[in-house]
Amino acid sequence: MKIAVISYSFTGNNDRLAASVAQDLSATHIKITPRKPMTMGNIILDMIFSRTPKVEPDPDSLQQYDLILFFAPVWMGHIASPLRAYWNYLKSTPQAYGFFSISGGADNGNPKLLAELLKRTGAEPSIMLDQHIKGFLPQNSKTTRNDTSAYKISETEARYLSSIAIKEINKLIHTDKQ
Repeated sequence: MKIAVISYSFTGNNDRLAASVAQDLSATHIKITPRKPMTMGNIILDMIFSRTPKVEPDPDSLQQYDLILFFAPVWMGHIASPLRAYWNYLKSTPQAYGFFSISGGADNGNPKLLAELLKRTGAEPSIMLDQHIKGFLPQNSKTTRNDTSAYKISETEARYLSSIAIKEINKLIHTDKQ
């Protein structure tokens, strides 16, 4: 099975996790790069107006893969806007995909995440994992957005999350082969 690991990361956390998973799977890791730098202002405008930033590489390169695994943050309850070009591609050319996220989660979870994936791609993901930074912070303190947005996962934390992701991916691959 040919697997692509596609990542976008504003802080580096999702790229670090994606790189770890790609290495464990011997999969191709493709980092999405917006043509214009992402700023907090761009992020807010993209979320409010549902804008799709231009990105590289082109999503058409995905057709050669059997499974596409996306890694990106969730911003204000929405998946990071640089993935939108890829969601549009999946909606017009359905393929098996999974979605993984490390995001702030300082307020609450991302209860509308699955609904957004369905809306944007037209299909449920084969696998979905939503990890929140606040899970790595001390539980006895009040977690703020500043705490979660500044946090960088360690290599050890990336390996731990990767092991969880790999177990789920292997279940999916094993089920698909039967």
